[in-house]
Amino acid sequence: MGVASLSVIYASIIISSMFLPPIMIKNLGCKWTIVVGMACYVSYSFGNLYPGWYTLIPTSVILGLGGSPLWSAKCTYLTISGNAQAAEENKKGSDVINHYFGIFFFIFQSSAVWGNLMSSLIFGQDSSISNIPEEVLETCGAANCGLNITVNSTTSKPPQTLVWTLVGSYIGVGVLAMIIVAVFLDNIDQEQTSQFRENREPFCHTFLATFRLLKDWRLVTLIPLTMYSGFEQSFLSGEYTKNYVTCALGIHFVGFVMMCFGASNSLCSFLFGRIARYIGRAPLFLLAAVTNLSCIIALLFWRPHPNQLAVFFVFPALWGMADAVWQTQTNALYGILFPRNKEAAFANYRMWESLGFVIAFAYSTFLCLEYKLYILMAVLVITIITYPIVEYYEYKHPTQPVEEGAYLSHKETMQTQVDKIIAQTEM
Repeated sequence: MGVASLSVIYASIIISSMFLPPIMIKNLGCKWTIVVGMACYVSYSFGNLYPGWYTLIPTSVILGLGGSPLWSAKCTYLTISGNAQAAEENKKGSDVINHYFGIFFFIFQSSAVWGNLMSSLIFGQDSSISNIPEEVLETCGAANCGLNITVNSTTSKPPQTLVWTLVGSYIGVGVLAMIIVAVFLDNIDQEQTSQFRENREPFCHTFLATFRLLKDWRLVTLIPLTMYSGFEQSFLSGEYTKNYVTCALGIHFVGFVMMCFGASNSLCSFLFGRIARYIGRAPLFLLAAVTNLSCIIALLFWRPHPNQLAVFFVFPALWGMADAVWQTQTNALYGILFPRNKEAAFANYRMWESLGFVIAFAYSTFLCLEYKLYILMAVLVITIITYPIVEYYEYKHPTQPVEEGAYLSHKETMQTQVDKIIAQTEM
């Protein structure tokens, strides 16, 4: 049911990415689109209180429909804020945007630490943990196909009371986050939203904005890079945790391993967001590609065993470092390349990334782990070939940022109008 639920989520995100983000962001603004999207995520947590086909599938659809507008609005908000800050301080817009995305993903990826800490502490109360026999350990990793991992006490379902405690905690945190955003987040694009509603474009123009942007060859060339982000995230969260960690150590170690991934990802996101202004994006993408490629090759030959406990944490730490590059720099790159079509650009980003997730989940139940690693490697190689084309073109023909006046806040715009009225009155 878990794989089916995740597949529905990302399929819904793909559908949502095609149409909803430009419509919602232009009508509601970034702030309230974020709030609505967060509510969709919280609904999925409610569905997990009594997991079943009639609760998880509908809430998965709701989450998916809200997921793309949420992430598109977040990226648009950061891009607008970064350009506004750059204009105010006379800095390069791309540098500030990289920095902002680094800060965001530093905070966002740290949620993997706190979320998995909660789950590990709560599920750690389960006393039914036992050792894993050697015959089961022989099936772990890429040596075995990985499709028929023996079900043992390490993969048994935790007590329902512990599940309710964990899900209830997630719901509480989600609702609190919605309240904080609704109350404290600046409505940075309120003026633009009001103007859009007053001078409404034809519905079909906004409805098809995501597809129209596909006419830009740069976006099409970035599709492998964007899809790889979905492939690599799904591999670590799905295949690595199942075929390596759960198989050899037990399900109670999954939270701690993902905490390591989250901590590495969070710290590296902040670091890479700052140093990108000095060394550029290309060296960081190269570092991520080499790191992932090395990990993939190593995972093909590694035979996991509980005696190698440290190794189980080395891989997610390295993977987190690479993912920090894929997340921060790819998002920033979209904001830099398409400053006048931010909503549609980030909707495309979410759509193609989600397609990577869906494809990975689709073949997860019938392809052997070895072949999954080869597919991941192939997509990475294609990414290494296609991304430099866009980077080189951007180096030769830099995209001009949107004019400074486009990023005036609502208060600044109102103050400007008042000043003009006063000046005219004095004349």
